[in-house]
Amino acid sequence: MPRLDDLDEAVEAGLDALDTPPEQPSRRRTQRILWAVLPPVAFLVVVVVVWQILWAAAFWPEFQLPAPLAVWTELWSRITDAQAFGFIWTSVHRAVLGFLAAIVIATPLGLAVAKIRVIRSAIGPFLSGLQSLPSVAWVPAAVLWFGVTPTAMYAVLLLGSVPSIANGLVAGIDQVPPILPRVGKVLGARRLQASWHILLPAALPGYLAGLKQGWAFSWRSLMAAEIIATSPLLGKGLGAYLDDGRTLSDMPTVISAIVLILLVGVGIELLVFRPLERAVLRARGLTGSV
Repeated sequence: MPRLDDLDEAVEAGLDALDTPPEQPSRRRTQRILWAVLPPVAFLVVVVVVWQILWAAAFWPEFQLPAPLAVWTELWSRITDAQAFGFIWTSVHRAVLGFLAAIVIATPLGLAVAKIRVIRSAIGPFLSGLQSLPSVAWVPAAVLWFGVTPTAMYAVLLLGSVPSIANGLVAGIDQVPPILPRVGKVLGARRLQASWHILLPAALPGYLAGLKQGWAFSWRSLMAAEIIATSPLLGKGLGAYLDDGRTLSDMPTVISAIVLILLVGVGIELLVFRPLERAVLRARGLTGSV
């Protein structure tokens, strides 16, 4: 039996907790920002420090492992003369247009594969096989089909990203509880209405995972295409900038290009997919995951 004094102390503690003002939203926002910013910055500092130590120890020659300052000088010079922004724009706008086209193609394809048994049996295995095929394998074929033109770049993008998006949607639809389509049918929803208002929202987590993977595949496909196929008709993107460093045996240029490619990938994740993922999880009450 608990003592009366213990009960009194518990009641007083509960009343004190009720009297304590809740944490201010601005403070919570500041804490979230700090938790989002400080760990990546700390990791980056550690990487640079280790890099500097390895360079100072001279384990590798200068042309293989340049100093961090040399890479920063190259990167900053490309930023100050605005070339870096030109490289980024050339690659990113091409990747975004190709990715949007892939969504338009892959979404109805994924719905058809998920809901029509004959189509699933016919092309489902090929979609999985295409998803595992390295995107760089399409570059020579696309160049022979379309020449060294932007069309070849978009072909590689589509062939690299459509299977991932379609398979993500198929996986999401396969995980939809069967009761939901039945309820829609009872309420009078036709096939197209059920697909748009029931299947797609219910399959959204898997579809979003497919979109993320599709973007990753399209971005990697584009970089491979830009490295292999270079032409004045294509402009100069990040892949061509990276290949310039390889051609000139200029490791600071190579690492600068890798840094820019990585920054674009991180930026798309933080500005596009992370907010979408949080919104989807919140809509399903999974606030602990965000």
